[in-house]
Amino acid sequence: MQQSMSRRGSERSRNTAAYAARFRSAALAVLPVLLCPLLAASPAGAFSLDDVARKASSLASQPFQDPVATVPSWLEELSYDQWRDIRFRPERALWRDKDLPFEVQFFHPGLYYNRIVTLNEVDSTGVHPVTFSPGLFDYGRNDIGSRVPQDLGFAGFRLHYPIKAPAYKDEVIVFLGATYFRAIGKDQGFGLSSRGLAIDTAAPSGEEFPWFKEFWLVRPAKGATEVEVFALLDSPSVAGAYRFVIYPGTQTIVDVEARLYRRKEIAKLGIAPMTSMFLFGENSTRCFDNYRPEVHDSDGILLYSDTGEWLWRPLDNPETLQVHSYEMTNPRGFGLLQRDRDFHNYQDLETMQEKRPSDWITPKGQWGPGRVEIVEIPTDKDIHDNINVYWVPDHVPPISEPFTFAYRINAFGDDPLRPPAGRVTATRRERDPRNGGQRFVVDFQGKQLEKIPADDVLRAVVSISGDDNAKVASQYVIKNPATGGWRLGFEVAPVGRAPIEVRAYLDKAGSALTETWSYSMIP
Repeated sequence: MQQSMSRRGSERSRNTAAYAARFRSAALAVLPVLLCPLLAASPAGAFSLDDVARKASSLASQPFQDPVATVPSWLEELSYDQWRDIRFRPERALWRDKDLPFEVQFFHPGLYYNRIVTLNEVDSTGVHPVTFSPGLFDYGRNDIGSRVPQDLGFAGFRLHYPIKAPAYKDEVIVFLGATYFRAIGKDQGFGLSSRGLAIDTAAPSGEEFPWFKEFWLVRPAKGATEVEVFALLDSPSVAGAYRFVIYPGTQTIVDVEARLYRRKEIAKLGIAPMTSMFLFGENSTRCFDNYRPEVHDSDGILLYSDTGEWLWRPLDNPETLQVHSYEMTNPRGFGLLQRDRDFHNYQDLETMQEKRPSDWITPKGQWGPGRVEIVEIPTDKDIHDNINVYWVPDHVPPISEPFTFAYRINAFGDDPLRPPAGRVTATRRERDPRNGGQRFVVDFQGKQLEKIPADDVLRAVVSISGDDNAKVASQYVIKNPATGGWRLGFEVAPVGRAPIEVRAYLDKAGSALTETWSYSMIP
């Protein structure tokens, strides 16, 4: 049976306690869009989000209880290879004997996964517990099967559906560790993760990691193309009810609906959070002893504001913790993308980073004023998720009222409609030791740009936050004969030590031809 995670992917970020401790130390150091229903309706009288919401509301009225001690310590001490050798028996998958398009396989506790999740199946007759048994697993070379408690429980699960060939059910989404879940579309490999909620990320007090403590898997109908999952979230600060409707395909879609019930006020609430890894790329100036030209699961953030502007910000692995914010009202969308799809830029036959998915968030309803926050954490290893992106609302309801929100996630390989105009395909830079400035070379591509002949004149609109902090020099725009696109080059010379944000886009006769490129520069 194919495992859902490589060594790097599994080791990277699932030990939430270790990740939280690492994050605290880093913070202190620096102080084709598919057509489907928005949210498919459940059958009349069936289990619904209201049922989970009642549990969440009741849970929030009680003190938080952390059940980390329920997994035997010797299971937590397994090595990665030992834990990975514990494999679920696919013939025992939930719904395998029902001849349904979906089936469910389960994860064994151990290693990083030290919390048991309660799993239930919902069918036309009601709610039924999914019972753990060591007999559901092949323990491989591990001589531990007889020591595993008969009623231990599961660490998580994964859904399978035939998105590549009718005869084989592929993994399409995994729920494992805290509130992490990862979805992929056709011809993609697992990479970045989504999360149910982010609390106090990059705060000096340290991040709080909620977890999904119970799931309800709704048995799909024969021939169904979507499946419904409910989850109960818990943490010291909040309890929550979640509904996921999953549509596997070329682009796998996950519709998310949530209701949060807070035990106490939360300083910073991160909605629709995503986390990924960026070690180095063509824009990096930090040096790594590595045979690969680039190493990352995502290479940039794309934002779509209510004003209609598309903005692209390349990711970086900084020397110190960096937090960047983009304020807007009622965002139309934002996402963590892996734009570079060229194997030659990675040269990694194991991880195949050119196949990593991109995740795009489309809010449902009016989210009001707030900000997209980007957190970049220094790292020297590609086993760490060091990138966090989420929406922080300016206003949330009083603690006595539930906080509700909904959004859609598209997991895809590439989408020419995001953005519809010219896009940034590469960012390169070098430092100028004379004045602490930097030289930038930005490549833009797109069908409209490629049609423009080299003797036409395109203009670059370059702006700097706080013009008195820096000046732009040596600016040029030329046709790139190697790509068919256009290249912008310029130098930024800072005045003083204040951080600078640089933005640029290509323009012809007063009409913008591209998205806006954005970069934060620290002299």
